[in-house]
Amino acid sequence: GYLGYSGTRDHYGSKTRALVQIVIEHTDGSQSIVGTDSEWKASTGPITHSDFLMGEAYDARLEMPGWDVAGFGSNGWSDVDLGAEVNPTIEPFPGRPVREFRKMAAKKIHEVRATDSQPSAWIFDLGQNIAGYARIKVKGRPGQKFTVRFSERLTPEGEFYTTNLRGAKATDTYICKGTESEEWEPMFTFHGFQFVEVTGFEGEPPADAVYGIAVSSKTEETGTIETSDPMLNKLVQNAWWTQKANFIDVPTDCPQRDERLGWTGDAQAYVRTAAYLSNVQPFFTKWLVDLDDSQRADGQFPMVAPLKVAEGDGGPAWADAGVICPWTIYEMYGDKDLLARHYPAMRKFVEFCLARSTRDLLPPAQFHCFGDWLHINAPTPNEVIYSAYFAYSTSLLAKSARALGNAADAQKYSDLTAKLKDVFVKQYVEADGLIKGDTQCGYVMALSFDLLPENLRQLAAQRLVADIEKRGTHLSTGFVGTRDIMYALSKIGKNDVALKLLHNDTFPSWGFTIKHGATSIWERWDGWTPEKGFQDPGMNSFSHYAFGAVVGWMFDQMAGISPLEPGFSRVRIAPTIDPKLTSLKAWFNSPRGPIIVQTNRTDAEELMSIEIPPNVRAEVTVPEKSYTPPIGVKPSSSGKYELGSGRYLFKKAR
Repeated sequence: GYLGYSGTRDHYGSKTRALVQIVIEHTDGSQSIVGTDSEWKASTGPITHSDFLMGEAYDARLEMPGWDVAGFGSNGWSDVDLGAEVNPTIEPFPGRPVREFRKMAAKKIHEVRATDSQPSAWIFDLGQNIAGYARIKVKGRPGQKFTVRFSERLTPEGEFYTTNLRGAKATDTYICKGTESEEWEPMFTFHGFQFVEVTGFEGEPPADAVYGIAVSSKTEETGTIETSDPMLNKLVQNAWWTQKANFIDVPTDCPQRDERLGWTGDAQAYVRTAAYLSNVQPFFTKWLVDLDDSQRADGQFPMVAPLKVAEGDGGPAWADAGVICPWTIYEMYGDKDLLARHYPAMRKFVEFCLARSTRDLLPPAQFHCFGDWLHINAPTPNEVIYSAYFAYSTSLLAKSARALGNAADAQKYSDLTAKLKDVFVKQYVEADGLIKGDTQCGYVMALSFDLLPENLRQLAAQRLVADIEKRGTHLSTGFVGTRDIMYALSKIGKNDVALKLLHNDTFPSWGFTIKHGATSIWERWDGWTPEKGFQDPGMNSFSHYAFGAVVGWMFDQMAGISPLEPGFSRVRIAPTIDPKLTSLKAWFNSPRGPIIVQTNRTDAEELMSIEIPPNVRAEVTVPEKSYTPPIGVKPSSSGKYELGSGRYLFKKAR
């Protein structure tokens, strides 16, 4: 089938193949094994076509009742064709299967009247952008056809908006066999959508004629945040839904258009947030094999994994996923085996970066770079991104070597990191703290990746804040800068500025998208605006998780939950009091058990309650020193406490 935006098929050969082994356990305890061979038979059936991007068609008149049980006569079935066009290595699947996780009824239904070019249709609004398919229940004559289309948004006139699907038809078809009631859903395709349009009803359909079926890789939910601000709650939910829609076997960029590829830049930008919301350890255990399999012989990582359609040269911030993702999974889950398994590929990548750089450790004359993808009129020079990420990945490699007990590599790559930092400052940073390009993204990378000495760090911090304020407390960052902008502000003691960005609801901001109907994270800040309507349909997904990375910051800084040791055996708890909130509750089921942080504020008092799981030590910092600790905990003049497992309540009178 089709995959990606190239309009090509047959990526793994043009002949359908199955390799099957049936193990039959008899009542006497013996076994029979039946494997695929020349004695098998094959036939087409009611599925007349099925495609990943285009959709599926089903003619119920072609059903063969009983084909899948013993005793079925296979007259008219064909002999099978033996042989293989590819010879893959067969391994156990290490991830989680894709499963249905939500059945959703339509919240609104309306009719689109017939025109000269199109028959009348009914549009079902699920109220939520999902990835999956529609389950339809219809009654029709033999041969009566129902056509099902999918869309993320409607036009202001209430019509289907599908131009952003590009080459993906995303259309399912069902042909009735003519029984009293028929229910159907596709088996081998999925779509990204909030709205379902069905053509073929004679008269008004019942409310239960269409259900949306949401699917995703089966990952347990591990984190939630609920606050007194409905907009922030919606933001968390939007990130969760977008993650579910794009964690279908691989971390895709989007589930709706002719793409659905495992983009590396998106994955590395979001991996930490993903690990707060769900148990993605098995999911990334699987995908990181895809990523290593796609690594070039010279060490470069690709744009997408598995490597299809796109290029093998990911470029800065995309290729670096090969280092960032294994390290992040190690940090969040303590999975040293995974880190060790991918360390050779990580090392090979850093050596590739070293080999293609100049003798002065600067970027080569020519190199691919996506830049700060979808920024707001603030282009960061590609060479700044190149050098910043080279230093960042090298620093993570040094940490990985140290974690794995490789002292020689730890020293080697720590020394290289120091040199790369010196080169970054010498080449791109002025004495007054100005970083080449003078963009928020440039300052964010320099601050987040610890590339600056203290004096320049303070000056760069001032410039970052000044740029945000100059824009009316708005960000200008794209995929690269948004990944870390909130963390950078926290690092320089500017959580107040970060919170203003978080609560903002004017363009560009997370709140702006929510105010204009977002039920998921948009690919671009200006996916739709009142002034311009829909953006360029060539790239306008409404289900793209990269900008949802802010939710990881909400866990890390607002709730104050982060690992001090890999896997949360030792944890930092240091919530930030948001003056706009009267309550915040964060629940995170860490690998060691649930960590719960709750803050409440009334006219009389402020409360902070925490729960630490068994066998975990926590370094707890209360928002203000004047908080009174619970009975049995000695007051601390610094506001810091070293606590073991248990429940604790801190209070402060107002």
